[in-house]
Amino acid sequence: MGSVVELYEALASAPDDRARARVIASAFERLEERYPHLPDLVTNQQLRETELRLQREIEQVRADLVVRIEQLRGEVKTEIEQFRGEVKTEIEQLRGGFKTEIEQLRGEVKADIEQLRGELRETELRLQKEIQQLRGEVKTDIEQLRGELRETELRLQKEIQQLRGEVMTAIERSRNTLLMWLIPLMFAQVGALTALVKLL
Repeated sequence: MGSVVELYEALASAPDDRARARVIASAFERLEERYPHLPDLVTNQQLRETELRLQREIEQVRADLVVRIEQLRGEVKTEIEQFRGEVKTEIEQLRGGFKTEIEQLRGEVKADIEQLRGELRETELRLQKEIQQLRGEVKTDIEQLRGELRETELRLQKEIQQLRGEVMTAIERSRNTLLMWLIPLMFAQVGALTALVKLL
């Protein structure tokens, strides 16, 4: 069948009858080389009939090829459309799946955010409560320290007053004792001076 197609293409591309005759002669030469006894069997009428038959076969092959090409083109087009539809369906399925996953993830994230907000509010309230409690404890400690400071201040003032009185008492005692010693000494000195004056 390949030789017939080649012969058809050679005949179709021949510019004139002379060239076509040369193509046919060349084809017969190849036939004679392949079948040496062919010239003895083929007549001009048979050659003409063979040429016509070959042309019809070539036309038939050409028509079959055109039909097959159109058929393949239709099949390829159908397969492409089918594949396009399948791809579109898969894309829509993936899009729907992704959309569902995104919505689910969005819901989970929203739930986590709300949970964190709740925990944050609870922590804030707990810290405020602890701060108030600590503030009260600190205030109580401060008031207690102030009371202790006042008590200490009063006690120290009392001790200072007591110590001041004791010091004054001790000073008076020392003064009296000193006077008790000084007065006799002074009288003795006066007596000594008087005696000394008399002697002079």
